[in-house]
Amino acid sequence: MTMQGMAEKRLRREEAHDGTGKWRDYISLMKLGITAANLMATVAGLWMGAHGHPVWRTVVLTLIGTALVVASGATLNNFVDRDIDIRMERTSGRALPSGKVQPVAALVIGLVLGAVGLALLAGWVNGVAAACAFVGLVMYAYIYTVWLKRTTTLSTVLGGLAGAMPPLVGYAAGSGGHLDLVAWVVFSIFFLWQPPHFLPLAMKRVEDYRAAGIPMLPVVRGYTETKWQILVYTAAMVPVSLLLYALRAAGVIYLLVAVVLGVIFLWRAVQGLFTKDDLAWANRLFGFSLVYLTGMCLAMIVNPL
Repeated sequence: MTMQGMAEKRLRREEAHDGTGKWRDYISLMKLGITAANLMATVAGLWMGAHGHPVWRTVVLTLIGTALVVASGATLNNFVDRDIDIRMERTSGRALPSGKVQPVAALVIGLVLGAVGLALLAGWVNGVAAACAFVGLVMYAYIYTVWLKRTTTLSTVLGGLAGAMPPLVGYAAGSGGHLDLVAWVVFSIFFLWQPPHFLPLAMKRVEDYRAAGIPMLPVVRGYTETKWQILVYTAAMVPVSLLLYALRAAGVIYLLVAVVLGVIFLWRAVQGLFTKDDLAWANRLFGFSLVYLTGMCLAMIVNPL
């Protein structure tokens, strides 16, 4: 899309909306699907940190605080990305690029959500959980969104640091603020999961990213390099996931789930090197990555030691 076309598109949207969106437009800024997935990871980390016996008051407060912080990051991401969202067909209808919500309103909402969530975690959970949430928020809303995403193909990998913080928040909450080796193994599992999850998505949306000028790996290096990186991170993730059993932090049920899902994930990643339909393969792998995450979280909740 040319600069003139983008300007005309933006003008038409601004004329169609007065910036006073409905409540669902404001809620959409918080990306509730992503927030829910992060809460699932938080619960998994919390159960591991509490060895399967969490204090329910801590569970509730941690989930509320984490939800607010994650929603803050999503809202601030929408605020920063409004200039590129309007260039992509998939995102041009979002509340900010469509003119349904004013940027200043999104900025204020994002900052308030983050401040309240961090205060709740610091005051009623513990300082370590709050610090982990703060690091994740800054990493996602600023370092990833403002800098990495717009400048480097490593954005998916380095941005995974933010995506791996919710289970660390949960672990800190469940353990009373103690981050031991098990905590960092949990963190590593979720960190290594990010590239095999997001890179297939980037393949599916490669033309959108190309149009927006975002240097995602499939745009810059092509599908072959992307598929090799997916395989490398998957191959690293599977053995790391087994460390929870080796460290006696999770039981046999967890081990079985980790082995079965891990082998399937690895096999599907290998298939990508030989597939003749890259996008169909990417779509299937993206879907399975969600199955893997859900299964691993449930296994951590059901079978911690």
